[in-house]
Amino acid sequence: MAAAGAVTTVAASYVPRTRDSFLHLLSKAVTLSHLTELHAQLLHNGFQSDIATTTKLTHRLFDFSAVHHARSLFFSFPEPDRFLCNVLVKGLASNESPRSAIAAFKRLRERKSIDLGPDNFTYAFVIPAAASVGDVKVGISLHGQVIVGGFCSDLFIGSALIDLYFKLGRDDMARKVFDEMPERDAVLCNTMVSGLGRSSRFEDSIGIFRRMVSGDGPKVDCTTVISVLPAVAELQDMRLGLEVHCLAIKLGFYSHVSVLTGLISLYSKCGAIRSANLLFGQIAEKTLASWNAMISGYAQNGLTEAAVSLFQEMQMSNVSPNPVTITSILSACAQLGALSLGQWVHGLIKSNKFDSNIYVSTALIDMYAKCGSIVEARRLFESIPNKNDVTWNAMISGYGLHGHGQEALKLFHEMVSSGTPLTRITFLSILHACSHSGLVKEGEQIFKSMKRDHGFEPISEHNACMVDILGRAGKLKEALDFIEGIPGDPGTPIWSTLLGACMVHKDTNVARMASEKLFESDPGNMGYYVLMSNIYSSDKNYPGAAFVRQVAKKRNLSKTPGCTLIEIHQKPHVFKAGDWSHPLSRAIYAELERLNGKMKEAGYQAETMTSLHDVEEEEKELMVNVHSEKLAIAFGLLSTEPGTEIRIFKNLRICLDCHTASKYISRVTQRVIVARDANRFHRFEDGVCSCGDYW
Repeated sequence: MAAAGAVTTVAASYVPRTRDSFLHLLSKAVTLSHLTELHAQLLHNGFQSDIATTTKLTHRLFDFSAVHHARSLFFSFPEPDRFLCNVLVKGLASNESPRSAIAAFKRLRERKSIDLGPDNFTYAFVIPAAASVGDVKVGISLHGQVIVGGFCSDLFIGSALIDLYFKLGRDDMARKVFDEMPERDAVLCNTMVSGLGRSSRFEDSIGIFRRMVSGDGPKVDCTTVISVLPAVAELQDMRLGLEVHCLAIKLGFYSHVSVLTGLISLYSKCGAIRSANLLFGQIAEKTLASWNAMISGYAQNGLTEAAVSLFQEMQMSNVSPNPVTITSILSACAQLGALSLGQWVHGLIKSNKFDSNIYVSTALIDMYAKCGSIVEARRLFESIPNKNDVTWNAMISGYGLHGHGQEALKLFHEMVSSGTPLTRITFLSILHACSHSGLVKEGEQIFKSMKRDHGFEPISEHNACMVDILGRAGKLKEALDFIEGIPGDPGTPIWSTLLGACMVHKDTNVARMASEKLFESDPGNMGYYVLMSNIYSSDKNYPGAAFVRQVAKKRNLSKTPGCTLIEIHQKPHVFKAGDWSHPLSRAIYAELERLNGKMKEAGYQAETMTSLHDVEEEEKELMVNVHSEKLAIAFGLLSTEPGTEIRIFKNLRICLDCHTASKYISRVTQRVIVARDANRFHRFEDGVCSCGDYW
């Protein structure tokens, strides 16, 4: 404040008469109003045609984001020189006006009366502007002008061109510019490392980094470490990550907040969330990026409650979120099924005016779909004027999750007609939708068209979807034939999908073959042993079921505990099977007993085929009667008004008995029950499920 007061006093009490005194005051001005006063003094003292003071004033106006004032000043100047022109282009580009910077550059080139030919600085300023707007035509034109002007060897221009081509999706041209540079400095190499990483060419990015470390190129600096960490994180290469971490310590970059933030993302993606949390705690002055990295890390590792808690802590620390924060927390809400929290975040989005951000809007669609509000998801989808492929994919995937296969197909064809580029994720989303709705013929047609009409070679996930489509429909022989036609090793996801289909259709022979493949390729996954044991039990092959459980026990494997979440009055409640930890447990179990009586009167019989064979039938019924889904539903009935929709979220696939029981409960209570399990949504109403018992 003292400095501001000093400048104000000088500007008010002393009228400078010389160029040097004006230049000094322009440099020292700390507010826009001071600059405006000085501009008036410049005009009063006849400096309106002075190039030095006009250039300094233009530069300082851009410092305060007074773009309109700076533009007006420039274009009112009779004879600008090249330096002033560069100030204009740079100022516009750095003040989020890249299109204006390009337009100004073109306008200046058209002024033939004065020598305003661009120099190396001009191109270094205008090329990033073209990259920001993704203008291919302008970008290529600028590159041509650089070649004609003889600036190809300029390192700053080279770095700008490499960044431009990566942002235009022309990795080949970026590489060509890099390879043709006669000299390379750290900035040029760092741009290449970062660009290759952003283009998902992670190995190539790391390759350039390794050459720099080995001495084949410029020395590694702090930016090099920051640039390579995302590529290492995406590959989930923990060993290389530790090497980069050690290098950062050795070179003295470890305390840099951006390095620590990159390491947090790396360890999070490698599943080392405790290490990520320790690094986060070491950051004294946390930036928004570091908060985002940790929140995203929690969400990626399924620690949704921790992500939400940290987001709330960030809010209390008076750190304003940005679109990256919002997309991470919406992902956590989607995983948790926390609709009320998601709606609160939606309100935050509106107040911060983030709703125009396409990625935020897409994350909202995903959140509403995964929290059971598919109608709201579609409403948001329709409100987005310029949808990208991610937006279309999110809505198609949402319909698939809810079992609305025909709606997903209709939307897929609309996407094709809109001209939006299809991606592998698009085909994965629509194939999932077909599998959950029994659309075998449609799924087969789309799978064939993926390569034939769109040039996408199917990867493991697409093949697994086709096995799922055939397997769910009971076409296990066709599914096996399809697997045999896959070149090379089909892979774990495909065999596990087939094993799941065998459970639905009780095919022990095919299940045995699939399980043998899985026990060999992924012996530490307890889920396969549980599934195979249940298949044997449903076939009354109890010795086989016992043998599989014994093998799992010898390998010290443990089953993922099932749990169900229900949100009442914006507060989450989590239940496990046989849970007595809730304060209202006595009332909940009494309600369950009352419901069982009413359901049996309506014809319900407990499904106990997959329960342990060495206990009495009555005990089996008691075991399935206290599953977490039923406890959550009973609590929901006790805690809400008659007619209120009950929403529950299960971390595993809903079992056959709970699925049957939910249908009966919806009938005897006249309540709608919406359940999301690990695979999809089920909407139970008046004794019928939206999945048509096809799940």
